[in-house]
Amino acid sequence: MNPNQGSRRALCFIAACVLLVATAGEAHNVSVGVVLDMESWIGKVGLSCIHMSLSEFYEANPHYDTRIVLHPKDSAGDVVAAAAAAVDLIKNNKVEAILGPTTSMQTNFVIKLGHKAHVPVLTFTASSPALASHRSPYFFRLTHTDSARVAAISDLVKFYNWRQIVLIYQDDEFGDGMLPYLIDALQGVNARVPYRSLIVPTTTEDQIGEELHKLITMPTRVFLVHMQPSLAIRLFAKANEIGMMREGYVWILTDATANLLDSMSSSVLKSMEGALGVRTYVPKSMELNVSKLNGNENS
Repeated sequence: MNPNQGSRRALCFIAACVLLVATAGEAHNVSVGVVLDMESWIGKVGLSCIHMSLSEFYEANPHYDTRIVLHPKDSAGDVVAAAAAAVDLIKNNKVEAILGPTTSMQTNFVIKLGHKAHVPVLTFTASSPALASHRSPYFFRLTHTDSARVAAISDLVKFYNWRQIVLIYQDDEFGDGMLPYLIDALQGVNARVPYRSLIVPTTTEDQIGEELHKLITMPTRVFLVHMQPSLAIRLFAKANEIGMMREGYVWILTDATANLLDSMSSSVLKSMEGALGVRTYVPKSMELNVSKLNGNENS
């Protein structure tokens, strides 16, 4: 998700929040909560895009007198903190909608709180299909589910006729969430997973190196990486350093990292050169072209 794409996605759900109150009949401020892991890459980019989209929305719709007032809260990567933030937003800030949280497990709890308080919860990152089981009229998912994401990956694997894939994923609920769908999708195209490499987000560079050296000794040279961008950057820097980005190796990125490639520095991209990425498709539009002409497509 580059800043321009992120802004467009954020604009959709910000506009949805405005529409939720547009029929109130009078101009007023609308309190909207934002619950994200503020120290994560996705949290930082997401909040920036939300602010950007608000500016774009009101610039494009100057007749809207209703104004959204954001109340950002840091979930700090913790389920309890996310739930506490949602309770605080509902009880003390009297929010009329909540954007977020970042992960599916956090969102699982916040949906229940939003349903009980009749406060809409709009997530643009929580992708677990299991969230649909809530069947809450106050829950809106504004992203593809994991089951939809893995279809593109399995099609890629099938096209190149790769028969064995090593999974390298983040050892937490973020990484585990997509795993069952990845395994099923790969089995559906007759691809086997002989080894799973779990990497803890707090792991050291030396430990990453040890794990990669272990992978070098294996016959499989096709690696599928599913992790947050901050950890993926460290992984590829070490893989590049020890010669695993050369010809003969295949690296596939899920959209967790691929969506943010346009926001990464040239040195980071250089370490990932040659990797294949599956990312969210943003169709061309007049609005997107205008935004590019205004210089918003950079970085």
